Amino acid sequence: MTTDAVAHNTDTVGNARADARSQGGQTSPHMPYLPASSSPHVPAGVDPAELTWAETVAPGGYTHRVLARGTRLRLDDPTGDANAHVLLFNALEPWERLNTADTVKIPWQAYLGAGHPLLSGDGRALATIVGDTSGRHDALFGTTTDAANLARYSDARPEGPAPSGRALFVKAAAKHGLGPRDLPPSVSFFQGVRVGVDGAAEWLGSVGPGGSVTLVAELPLIVLIANVAHPLDPRAEYRVGELRVHAWRGEPTLPGAPLFDASPESRRAYLNTLDYAEARGL
Repeated sequence: MTTDAVAHNTDTVGNARADARSQGGQTSPHMPYLPASSSPHVPAGVDPAELTWAETVAPGGYTHRVLARGTRLRLDDPTGDANAHVLLFNALEPWERLNTADTVKIPWQAYLGAGHPLLSGDGRALATIVGDTSGRHDALFGTTTDAANLARYSDARPEGPAPSGRALFVKAAAKHGLGPRDLPPSVSFFQGVRVGVDGAAEWLGSVGPGGSVTLVAELPLIVLIANVAHPLDPRAEYRVGELRVHAWRGEPTLPGAPLFDASPESRRAYLNTLDYAEARGL
């Protein structure tokens, strides 16, 4: 009998089962909350019973989920160091995915904020930002790569001290039958970037602890999130804080809503989305 077996009392099937069950109540500060209503961080004004997803994502961690159309997705930065890199896919036809070029082109705005639709390359709104207390986001520079992290931090392993966003997205995508070539450039929330008239990028960082962003899913979505340092973060050390995620049922953006008619371009995107949804009985 090995020392490990003695320590954990797993020398027989019965003892192994008892040992496994004895650990069933253990928790971690970074984990999904099941049921979601058990989250200790329910956003103000949200009925815990309405939650469909609640999770605290570790620094350097990732998560993923399928969300129904109309779902509200709220991201919270409790420390001021979270950086939620986000990818969105049409859950019904995942070859339709976030297109950052159209996301900044259609609203005529390079900087994400409340009212900004997140568009696919098919001219449809996958999601819309409906709440924002941070204002520090990025739709231009994507996430970190293994090569960049190796050069800067000497490590890029998903399980290491400085995981790249790309590596974590690959792991998250695999859970939904998607591969590396399915991953487009991402948007990120809570660490801002601005581009000067000379084309130089300025990293702004966060507004400090307490920022939040709320999205509404305009179609059924596959959501991938990597909570990693921003590629333009100038700090020498790998810095990222925990990220809180909550989701609950709601309604998508429909005709008559102010956002639906915010501009001719956004109206067309929402009409395209509505046409697609109605054709599929959503």
